[in-house]
Amino acid sequence: MARWEPNARGRLEQAAMELYAERGFDQTTVAEIAARAGLTERTFFRHYADKREVLFGGSEALSERLVASVAGAPDSATPLDATAAALEEAGALIQAARGRDFARARHSIIAANAELQERELIKLASWGNTLAEALRARGVNRRAATLAAEAGIAVFHVAFDRWVGDDEDGDLPTLIRESFGELKALTAKRRKPATASDETPSRSSGIAS
Repeated sequence: MARWEPNARGRLEQAAMELYAERGFDQTTVAEIAARAGLTERTFFRHYADKREVLFGGSEALSERLVASVAGAPDSATPLDATAAALEEAGALIQAARGRDFARARHSIIAANAELQERELIKLASWGNTLAEALRARGVNRRAATLAAEAGIAVFHVAFDRWVGDDEDGDLPTLIRESFGELKALTAKRRKPATASDETPSRSSGIAS
């Protein structure tokens, strides 16, 4: 029977994040993570498939939450509104689960490693596909679903970068909502300004009134 080890996952996560920051991701081994946490490698692999999962664990659960949120959106919601609400909910979960300090540390570790950057892009692309599929399940046509999902992921990426930056005080859901508002403002149709020719009656070209 396995020995009970209190908060093993949390201890492993903390040890891994410390070592990634100190030595770099590639230079850190599972054995070192386990030793820093006062646990065994066997315990590590009971919680994580590999050392990357410390940084990317929970992505599947968030994907499931995105699907549920889109499915539960009001019938009147546009594809972009349903996408925005789903990503705002995901942002709230991310913030509640780990907090900004963890997100900032994770962001710095990923930014320093090309392989991890690629994995992050794959994760975001997967979320985009998940959103598009969920929108299609609501009856949205393929092109509109793809456009809304891809735009949503781009907005999420911008909002997340703002959140982990040093000059932002807002919470992640608020920044996501603001960023979607900015996107809508960019794409909104603007009334053409009136010109002098618009205001001056056109002259008759010899036709009697």
